[in-house]
Amino acid sequence: MRYLTDRKRAVGKGASGTGTEHHWWMSASAVALAFMIPTWLYIVGTTLGADQRTVISTFSQPFVAILTALIAVIGMRHFAKGTEIWIEDYVHGTAGKALKIAMHSLAYVIMATTLYALGKMVFIGLLMGN
Repeated sequence: MRYLTDRKRAVGKGASGTGTEHHWWMSASAVALAFMIPTWLYIVGTTLGADQRTVISTFSQPFVAILTALIAVIGMRHFAKGTEIWIEDYVHGTAGKALKIAMHSLAYVIMATTLYALGKMVFIGLLMGN
C-alpha cells in the first residue's frame, strides 16, 4: 500500500522532472557568458589586424586560452539547451527529434573545432617560446 498521495509524488517534478534544473543552468550560464564575452571581445579586438605571430602569442597565454575554451564549451552548451527548448515548443514528432539531434551535433562540432584550433595555437605558441 502506498502512503504517498498523487500530489506528494508530483511536487517538484514539473512536466519532465528537470525543468528547474534546466532553468538554473540556463540562468547561470547566461550570467557567466555575460561577464566572459565582453572580456573576450576586448582581447580579440586588440588582435584585429595583427600579424599571425601576435595572434598566436595572444591566444597561447593561459588566461586567454582558458577564457576562450570556457566560452566555447559554456556558450555551445547554452546554445544547444536553448535550441532544444525552442524546438520542443514549436516542432513536434520526428522532425523535432531530428532537429534536436542536428542542433546538438552543430554545437558539439563548433565546440570541438574551437578547442582544436585553440589547442593548435597554444602548441604553436609553446614552440615559438611564448
